[in-house]
Amino acid sequence: MSAERLLAAARARGLRIATAESCTGGMVAAALTDIPGSSDVFERGFVTYSNLAKEQLIGVSAETLSAHGAVSEQVAREMAEGALAHSAADLAVSTTGIAGPGGSEHKPEGRVCFGLAHKGHATITETVEFGAPGRARVREAARDHALALLEQALAQD
Repeated sequence: MSAERLLAAARARGLRIATAESCTGGMVAAALTDIPGSSDVFERGFVTYSNLAKEQLIGVSAETLSAHGAVSEQVAREMAEGALAHSAADLAVSTTGIAGPGGSEHKPEGRVCFGLAHKGHATITETVEFGAPGRARVREAARDHALALLEQALAQD
């Protein structure tokens, strides 16, 4: 589904969308706001690249960050739920990962964790291993996956 069709589907259901992004740095929000008329559906985007921003802007717990690290499903969950709590949106997606270069044995380059919070539904999280095709490709793939998660949520609503 294109971003335009995703926005149309949200509009038809009367839903507003927020994003909470780390490794994608606002790319999901940009894909949505590139579409004219998106302001009636896209409520706001949070680019929370640092741990401090995650804590201050969307309420990610310092304890969760310390226990699991920023690249974790636990943090992705708190990011998505925090985006809902700090906005007037009905649906929020989050991204946190290692775009590269670099990574570690435990958290390799290309690992991205996603969260999807939808009012009235259980929050879902998942981790996708995109491999190491380069920073730009990991970020693009993460953007596209986040948009697909929003699309799936709208299909179930």
